[in-house]
Amino acid sequence: MRLAILSDVHGNAYALEAVLAGIRAASPDAVYNLGDTVWGGADPARAYALQLEHAPPTVRGNTDETVAGWHGGRSEAWREWVVAQLPPEVPGVLGRLPTTAAAAGGELLMAHGGMNSAWDALFAGTGGGAATPDGLLEQVAGWPEARVVVVGHTHREQFACACGVTFVNVGPVSRQVQGDPAARWAMLERRGPVWNVTFQRTEYDVEAAARWALAHCIGGEKEARQLRSGRA
Repeated sequence: MRLAILSDVHGNAYALEAVLAGIRAASPDAVYNLGDTVWGGADPARAYALQLEHAPPTVRGNTDETVAGWHGGRSEAWREWVVAQLPPEVPGVLGRLPTTAAAAGGELLMAHGGMNSAWDALFAGTGGGAATPDGLLEQVAGWPEARVVVVGHTHREQFACACGVTFVNVGPVSRQVQGDPAARWAMLERRGPVWNVTFQRTEYDVEAAARWALAHCIGGEKEARQLRSGRA
């Protein structure tokens, strides 16, 4: 069983096109999308259409909640601009997505951030440090069948193991934060009882995405700068 996982498209149709091309070449058995679908400024309408066709969102991201109107007053001008780009039903669709989802007979557990909230960060421990192995296991105690837990949200590729459970942050398709603008996704592969993960990085036409942002979106200079630099 081979499963492609992507997250944090953030309305970047250019990065998503490149990722989808890589996924098609890899021919997985299924594709899952961990949310934060349209909150970005590199053609979010086309990015959403591509997701609907090839990688519909599986779980709800924190910015999907904001698009859905859950958090009034948060970045309201940006939210109004994003919503204006999209078909009118999109906020409702995003708001109805679940926080978690399971696949592969319950062995694969997916969320955007944490198991209880899209705003949480699975790999973060108390006091601002990294989660300990016991802390990671505690967060998924309600899903005893889980063998691999996959999230996004923090825009960082991460990997950890604890007592036979593998924890993965697949990294973002767009809005990188570590100084490399390449789009990210991951491939999970089950061989017998063992799950393996391969992190993928895909080049895309960053300049085309940045030019779209400059020409069309509010705050286009900031969006273009982050796309080009791969830094928040």
